[in-house]
Amino acid sequence: MKNLKIGIPLYFAGLFIMTIGISLSVKSDLGVSPLSTIPYTMTCVWGIEMGNATIIFHCVLVLIQLIVLRKDFSLLILLQIPVGIVFGKCTTFCNYLVSFLPDVQNIPIRLLMIIASCVLVALGIFLYVPTNIVPLAGEGCMTAVSRVAGIEFSKVKIVFDCLMVCISAAVSLITIHEWASVGVGTVIAAILVGIILGFMVRKFGPIRDRILGYAQFSDM
Repeated sequence: MKNLKIGIPLYFAGLFIMTIGISLSVKSDLGVSPLSTIPYTMTCVWGIEMGNATIIFHCVLVLIQLIVLRKDFSLLILLQIPVGIVFGKCTTFCNYLVSFLPDVQNIPIRLLMIIASCVLVALGIFLYVPTNIVPLAGEGCMTAVSRVAGIEFSKVKIVFDCLMVCISAAVSLITIHEWASVGVGTVIAAILVGIILGFMVRKFGPIRDRILGYAQFSDM
């Protein structure tokens, strides 16, 4: 990336936009995106504030990378922890902001909130990923597994997302006897975020890359 003066603010803007999308999905009460199911489950089951739960989850993912990569583990990966802290604090702030929105029982409106959430999460990914600064721990963990196992990143992501959803659902059902973080919104997000992201990359990726000097990235 050539233009760091724009790239760094864009990186943090992307992360912040993602947290707005996550908070909106929480407000919809129809389930959150796969990678957010674990932190939200921690909130629902143990009462840990979601931003703090997100930070804890990111630290665990960094530890998993240490176990997977072993001697290939780079100290630069530890930068994912402060990024996770920023992401967690943004989640706390955005959850506070959406708390001022009225609770909605109308299913079509809640579904629209999920769709808006997917758009925001896809936009955040579209902005932050190509900067190649520091990946979120979830992406870093999937990249580490892909590298060590020799499996395509896209396939690792599918398995990783499914695993997160299954763990969240199992813990929720066993402890509080409800789905909690997993719902129809989770399924919608798992499908729709990738579709929207692909559209953004095709339509606006070249413009973004020319302006900021990014290398074109593939749909995650």
